[in-house]
Amino acid sequence: MGAARSSLTMHLTVLDWGIVAVYFAVCVAVGVIFSRRASESTDSYFISGRHLPWWLLGTSMVATTFASDTPLAITEFLRVGGIWKNWYWWSLGVGSMLGVFLFAPLWRRVGVLTDNELIELRYEGRPAAFLRGFKALYFSIGHNLIVMGWVIKGMGTVTAVLLDVPEGPAIGVCLAITMIYTLSSGFWGVVVTDLMQFGVAMAGSLVLAFFAVSHCGGMAALLSKVQALPGFHPETLRFLPAADLSSIHTPFSEIMIYVCLLWWSSHDADGGGYIIQRMLSAKNERHALLGTLWFYVAHYALRVWPWIIVGLASMALFPDLSAHAFKDKAGYPLVMKAVLRPGYAGLMVVYFFGAFMSTIDTHVNWSTSYLIHDVYRRFIRPSAPEKHYIFVARAAGAAIAVAAAYVAVYWIDSISQAWQFIYLMGSGVGLALIGRWFWWRVNAYSEIAALASSLALTIGWLCLGRLMPEADFMGYPLASTPLHVKAVVVVPVSIAVWVSATLLTAPVSKEKLERFYRLARPGGLWGPVTRGEKYGGEILGWDFLAKWLGGLLLIYGALFGLGHLVFLRWKEGSLLLAMAAAAGAWLFTLMDPQRES
Repeated sequence: MGAARSSLTMHLTVLDWGIVAVYFAVCVAVGVIFSRRASESTDSYFISGRHLPWWLLGTSMVATTFASDTPLAITEFLRVGGIWKNWYWWSLGVGSMLGVFLFAPLWRRVGVLTDNELIELRYEGRPAAFLRGFKALYFSIGHNLIVMGWVIKGMGTVTAVLLDVPEGPAIGVCLAITMIYTLSSGFWGVVVTDLMQFGVAMAGSLVLAFFAVSHCGGMAALLSKVQALPGFHPETLRFLPAADLSSIHTPFSEIMIYVCLLWWSSHDADGGGYIIQRMLSAKNERHALLGTLWFYVAHYALRVWPWIIVGLASMALFPDLSAHAFKDKAGYPLVMKAVLRPGYAGLMVVYFFGAFMSTIDTHVNWSTSYLIHDVYRRFIRPSAPEKHYIFVARAAGAAIAVAAAYVAVYWIDSISQAWQFIYLMGSGVGLALIGRWFWWRVNAYSEIAALASSLALTIGWLCLGRLMPEADFMGYPLASTPLHVKAVVVVPVSIAVWVSATLLTAPVSKEKLERFYRLARPGGLWGPVTRGEKYGGEILGWDFLAKWLGGLLLIYGALFGLGHLVFLRWKEGSLLLAMAAAAGAWLFTLMDPQRES
């Protein structure tokens, strides 16, 4: 059945192409409209002059993570493991609530332009300058090109499967239009188009899920078809696999490692680059907090179930994609070809174009903010006119887009493997990033050691896997050791390295630390600096803990409540959604609506 249906083609009518053309025209118009405003200053070009309301910056966060590769990766997770595989990113919700109630107010409070600028605000001397420049280059080029590469690769897969057109030309057109509005309008164009792209992407994913279920005869029939597949395993449809900690090889052990390790150890433990960029763009602390909370509710609870429904439909309609050029990740666009009715094809194409463009525009703007503010202005030309920096930013953005396309074509093979590589090479640094806010003893050498050790261990593992692919490690071939097993090794070693480096090197001067604390007022282990003095407005405390727990109940209650409703378990779904609603109401009473900065 899979081979027969994979030859389907989706024909676009004049109306469909008209929808696509209107969408592209609106994006270009946004670039023209906001070009002058973006050119006023680097603050305006990179963080919209710190004028964004919570609903716009939060929706922009959602749209950015609504990438063209994401439904493909979710489908791949589902087909090769099951719904529970999504705990790879669901587990990050624990840390996401730290981002809402700890770090969103803190980032807005310190008022930097990029998160790397904080390094020289918190640390001092040549180590701080080196770390700022290194992280800017490391994340804007090394990290960012891989992320953009897998997003571009995902878009290439969609166009090749969906429209039967070569990857190169389709990617070229999308990138060109994205660069027109992104480079001309800066962050203003990013967030305004993100608002439109989120609406289109959400509508498109819901429409596709509806048609997929209808095509299969209803949700009950779809589930029956999946359960009747040869080799079907009950774990496929479970949100949590059976509780089994007998070995590190069990699915439950994998999830427990994710939940206990990933959320605080990753490179974005205190917010993450482009999420921090939006926190910094907020009107004030309250808007930063509310925008980030809205983002995570939509990110974890609202978006995933339409993707999972389509992934299940791909299993029912195309049970074997091993012979397909794009294998399991082709399942999502193949469902689009199989179930869409005439007149909806244009919406689906815009859905994927919008998801693609909303991610690429953010990564181009974010990475150029690092290159210009943290490298070019900091080390090369510190006193040029603002218009000069914006001109260089636009040139750098175009170069990054071209480089990312090259990475997509020649380097990225598996989207999910690229995701895992990105996490591992930044693992172990998360605790140092959290520590710099709440422990006075952390210094620049802490972060340098954490980054260097994580990167060295990740690259070393990759090299050993190629040299000795069949060598055994904890029951796995070295070349295919799963992420959670690697993390159990890399994270503790990295932490041991950076803590040792911290204690073996001199602390930051008390004067520098006191200035930072007066500005940020984070709370925590700052006794030698504050000497018992209360500065007012400290973030860390019992109030934070109550909000954090309430946030966890909100996002996980909504996530699994909606999931149970999707699977026709009305009682469980209703109870969990009621819990989420109660947690949301409780959070509202805990938040001070008068808080401004």
